[in-house]
Amino acid sequence: MFQKILIANRGEIACRIIETARKLGIATVAVYSDADRTAKHVAMADEAVHIGGPAPRDSYLRGDAIIAAALTTGAQAIHPGYGFLSENPDFVESVETAGLIFIGPSAQAIRAMGLKDAAKKLMQAAGVPVVPGYLGENQAPEVLASEAAKITYPVLIKAVAGGGGKGMRKVSDPKDFADALASARSEAATAFGNDAVLIEKYVEKPRHIEVQVFGDGKDAVHLFERDCSLQRRHQKVIEEAPAPGMSLDMRAAMGDAAVKAARAIGYKGAGTIEFIVDASDGLRADRFWFMEMNTRLQVEHPVTEAITGVDLVEWQLRVASGESLPLRQDQLTITGHAFEARLYAEDVPAGFLPATGRLDHLAFPVGARADSGVRAGDVISPWYDPMIAKIIVHGPTRAVALSQLSRALAQTQVAGSVTNLAFLGALARHEGFARGDVDTGLIERDLMALTQAPTASDAVKALAILAAAALPDDALAGFSLWAPLQRALAVMHHDETISATVAALGPQRARVSLGGACLGATRSHGVWQIDGAEPLPVIKTASAIYVFAPQGAFAFTPVDPLARDAAGAGAGNATLSPMPGLVKAVFVTAGQTVAAGDRLAVLEAMKMEHTLTAARDGVVAEVLAQAGDQVEAGAALILLAEPDEA
Repeated sequence: MFQKILIANRGEIACRIIETARKLGIATVAVYSDADRTAKHVAMADEAVHIGGPAPRDSYLRGDAIIAAALTTGAQAIHPGYGFLSENPDFVESVETAGLIFIGPSAQAIRAMGLKDAAKKLMQAAGVPVVPGYLGENQAPEVLASEAAKITYPVLIKAVAGGGGKGMRKVSDPKDFADALASARSEAATAFGNDAVLIEKYVEKPRHIEVQVFGDGKDAVHLFERDCSLQRRHQKVIEEAPAPGMSLDMRAAMGDAAVKAARAIGYKGAGTIEFIVDASDGLRADRFWFMEMNTRLQVEHPVTEAITGVDLVEWQLRVASGESLPLRQDQLTITGHAFEARLYAEDVPAGFLPATGRLDHLAFPVGARADSGVRAGDVISPWYDPMIAKIIVHGPTRAVALSQLSRALAQTQVAGSVTNLAFLGALARHEGFARGDVDTGLIERDLMALTQAPTASDAVKALAILAAAALPDDALAGFSLWAPLQRALAVMHHDETISATVAALGPQRARVSLGGACLGATRSHGVWQIDGAEPLPVIKTASAIYVFAPQGAFAFTPVDPLARDAAGAGAGNATLSPMPGLVKAVFVTAGQTVAAGDRLAVLEAMKMEHTLTAARDGVVAEVLAQAGDQVEAGAALILLAEPDEA
């Protein structure tokens, strides 16, 4: 077994690897960028080495600096985590040339499965079913359009390199093919440096079911399946294991196909074989097809660990150090059911835009596993994925586990950044999801209901008002000679100003007059209770008040009565950057006439491209940014002339 390893990653996965290494008595070395000097993974590791600037290309993608750090600190092996260099065969070869061990598959195996078209050909030869499609080298647009017509619409355009939904477009009508192809290629070139695509048949009621495999270079086993069908723009949201509705014969067929795939390339370490499943007639053993292989540990690996009792990171370390597979296939079993929900800093009502901010408060519920790379006080950086945590639950049945997930999400508290917590809670309560009737289109079909912002009740508003009032907790609180002492206060919630009057009736009692409602409040041990209802957690930070209710978290901003309104962008005149990012393209010039909905610019942030459009008809007065500019959230990019000036 290793004495010391270096972790070539950051955030949640780096912390996860450190935890298992500690359990095995292995010392760890962290690497960090300028943006991560005080990060959680740096604090957890035994040693830490600075490797560059905040941009991944200047730090976490610098293989030479990472290898140098490993050699300098005496690490024997490098664990890549997921993302960054985890599936880079050139990095694997460089690690081994330096006399170190790469904790993962061989460069040959990564190359074999790295390009989707080549991987599908290899899988066909190994007897693994693949989706009908075009995997040819001729990338001429007219050839690709012709092949799409042969496959029959709808089709899916997919980048041959990378993953995560980037470079992927569904096309339902032939007339839209050319534009979709150009868009997919542009995004693929930006994300992976490779704009080649493949075309495959789009399955109408698809389920995304993947099988966890593990090999030692000589043999391989599978650790059953995970259902990852709950997706938003091809990004997984909630995963579960095992897959609902899975029959024993289909599980056996999928497991057998996955093991064949791993054996075909002499696979070593943890990997995932991803299948697309046609669920239009239930789950059938003849209705699944190979999509791709992820030659690394997956984000959703904890649900597999929960149902099998296996620590997959421990297996990675043991096999990389020279051990054989820890268990045979007949020794692996499924116990219960598990869910994982991905908690992100993102603005759901604004279209799931990634968000930043300082986490003033962060608390996870007892009884749920929370894998996180951040702590209270940390800042969500614009440079990296905005994941806050993965919330994992395990129960004896799917129904019990789903109830646990809903409860765990309701008890999770985040203050300081907008999150997708309410959205996750709505998904956990979704009737179709509860029945196990899931497919990759579920979220899009019910998007409006799932993303509807919860409404703050009068009780929630009253708690925010009381927090703003900060009534003293002493014997003379509220004392006056003739009548209860009253104060007028106001808080902002989204764009609404909530005005109220608070009457202090004593040290532990108050009355809140809110619109036409009059609510009684009592305080016990510093916690306010409204009209005898269950107390709700309230967190007050330097700039905001957060009330955590079962239906979601509500943020309020105290209103300073002496403050004056500032002029805003007004009437849609300014196109503002919705988040920190890089301006990829600007499509307009000063004096140009535009219509509402016209493309003005493209912003790249959090590894995704976002198109900014005109809010109204008008004439461009000024262009304040150009391609290549790094801009902050709220920065004005394009100004339209006032209507009477145009």
